[in-house]
Amino acid sequence: MFQTIAGMWKARDLRNRVLFTLGILAVFRIGSFIPVPSVNATVLKQLGENPVFGLLNTFSGGALQNFSLFAMSITPYITASIIVQLLSMDVIPRFAEWAKEGEHGRRRLAQVTRYLTVVLGLIQAVGLSISFNRTLPGLIVNPGVETYAVIAITLTAGTAFLMWLGEQITEKGIGNGISIIIFAGIVARLEGAVRTVYQSWFYQHPDQLFLNIVKVVLMLVGIVIVVMAVIFVQQGVRRIPVQYSKRVVGRRMYGGQTTHIPLRVNAAGVIPVIFATSLLLFPATIAQFFRGHWFADWVMTIFSYQSTTYLVLEVLLIIGFTFFYTYVQINPQQLADQMRKYSGFIPGIRPGKATEAFIIRVMNRITLAGALFLAAVTVLPILFGNLTGLNLYFGGTGLLIVTGVALETMKQIESQLLQRHYRGFIRS
Repeated sequence: MFQTIAGMWKARDLRNRVLFTLGILAVFRIGSFIPVPSVNATVLKQLGENPVFGLLNTFSGGALQNFSLFAMSITPYITASIIVQLLSMDVIPRFAEWAKEGEHGRRRLAQVTRYLTVVLGLIQAVGLSISFNRTLPGLIVNPGVETYAVIAITLTAGTAFLMWLGEQITEKGIGNGISIIIFAGIVARLEGAVRTVYQSWFYQHPDQLFLNIVKVVLMLVGIVIVVMAVIFVQQGVRRIPVQYSKRVVGRRMYGGQTTHIPLRVNAAGVIPVIFATSLLLFPATIAQFFRGHWFADWVMTIFSYQSTTYLVLEVLLIIGFTFFYTYVQINPQQLADQMRKYSGFIPGIRPGKATEAFIIRVMNRITLAGALFLAAVTVLPILFGNLTGLNLYFGGTGLLIVTGVALETMKQIESQLLQRHYRGFIRS
């Protein structure tokens, strides 16, 4: 890792990419403190230890607590991405065709996602401002149609700008831009998690100093174990051997080599956790603004961040999204057709449908293991919070996202460094 970091700073183009990414993140952090017009953000402190608000605030990097330009973070973009990807699964034929057209089709789907993000952002911004003001009177200064319109447009523009920043990171920086922005927001809230631990254990119980130190040490050991487990699973690969038959084309002979198909245990990365958390937060977020009504109170109870129903639904959604996103990235039928096209076969497996069925069977087994691991890492820290009473919104979801994004970014840096070595070898 240290060699990779050292090589990254020595390579000029790679160093420029890293500095560009850091510059974008600096813009993101500055925008998190730019207030929205006609809003008294100090009123938000009345929410106290609201679990839903705390988790949303964590993903926004504290921007929601400030009701700033980036208060909605990229939640509308994530929701729009989920909708577009679901519609691309043969629900809308045009979207399904674009999904199969390669880079050109992906650009069209990305354009639709951008438009849908703006629409969802406007809806969420209007609902957020009106419902927040109902829950916390005095949050909106001089509430009215014009005031709400200005706030909604400002919040939507912030989300659109944040989406554009993420695309710039992906194109000109390092790593996946959206994931990097989420990563930065979670890391920015790490200081709050440390302060919560200090206030809950050391400040409120100064007479239990030794016991508190033991708790902190055990918690740090648990974090290290979780990080090691995440790295182990994220790096896990199931290699399916592939043999290519020899074939003569003109006067040349092709094929005859042996290779493999690398199927990752967790090919979906941290996307299923982000998708599941975003969907589960939506009902509770809407319901808490109508508190006092029996149905809204029931929804808030059912979808509470620490409730049993929430935990069960999150496990099921993570497993479902892991399978969904894995099959979006890896198409067994397309793999089998490409292997048959180039005279490739898996030893002991007939080409065609048998090969496709074999790949699906292997993918289902390893994806299930990866999905269960993602669910366990996400849920166990919530159970830990229920037992200790600590509202650590940095928890398992944040730890998983931070570790996963860091791994993916380091892999991209290593691959670019490796390409530079190959170029030097070719020139020589």
